[in-house]
Amino acid sequence: LARHLQKEAQAQHNNSEFTEEQKKTIGKIATCLELRSAALQSTQSQEEFKLEDLKKLEPILKNILTYNKEFPFDVQPVPLRRILAPGEEENLEFEEDEEEGGAGAGSPDAFPARVPGTLLPRLPSEPGMTLLTIRIEKIGLKDAGQCIDPYITVSVKDLNGIDLTPVQDTPVASRKEDTYVHFNVDIELQKHVEKLTKGAAIFFEFKHYKPKKRFTSTKCFAFMEMDEIKPGPIVIELYKKPTDFKRKKLQLLTKKPLYLHLHQTLHKE
Repeated sequence: LARHLQKEAQAQHNNSEFTEEQKKTIGKIATCLELRSAALQSTQSQEEFKLEDLKKLEPILKNILTYNKEFPFDVQPVPLRRILAPGEEENLEFEEDEEEGGAGAGSPDAFPARVPGTLLPRLPSEPGMTLLTIRIEKIGLKDAGQCIDPYITVSVKDLNGIDLTPVQDTPVASRKEDTYVHFNVDIELQKHVEKLTKGAAIFFEFKHYKPKKRFTSTKCFAFMEMDEIKPGPIVIELYKKPTDFKRKKLQLLTKKPLYLHLHQTLHKE
């Protein structure tokens, strides 16, 4: 419902039955619905937006065409999120340094699956050739609870940063717990391991939505080189953005031991 109200609030003047003032009110109601949704999913005992608060909106909705009083809550209309194409990113400016500040209290424990993901099926097997499945289990982040709609973009690049396979996006993370964002999703490498060029690497870019700036941003990245392809679990370090596909100027995300947790399975005919 919040999503439908958002769309109506941001509809062009010619395509809407509502005045600009009414659209602002509709946008504020959408914000309140999102706040209530977050409160319901929160593990905190202190609910930030209660059911009694939500009930105050009923007369406004019923009389939206004639309502002209002050809105009962000090909120702003939520921006309509732009759904990005696979691998696309609106990183228009660098984010502020995100090292400081802990996880946001009252953040939802489960993330809504708004980004469907662009995962591809396993390639057909070939005699003597190896296929790789990488299970992305979880990523450790100090402020895991503050990440909105987080997902990971997976790509395979050569030494010059050129794509060797199609780029894949995971669905939005399944849940967060303490300092971890959990994915538990399989990525099928779209090339036989033997056909990858020397010096190639598999990149994992952790992305999340920034409501204040209204775009999807890369928070950090990790990569795995060819000599690390072996069956079983592996943890790889996280680096500061922007993503350095040529691996020339790498800087660890933090001094704390934070990692991306993966599990590899090799399939050979």
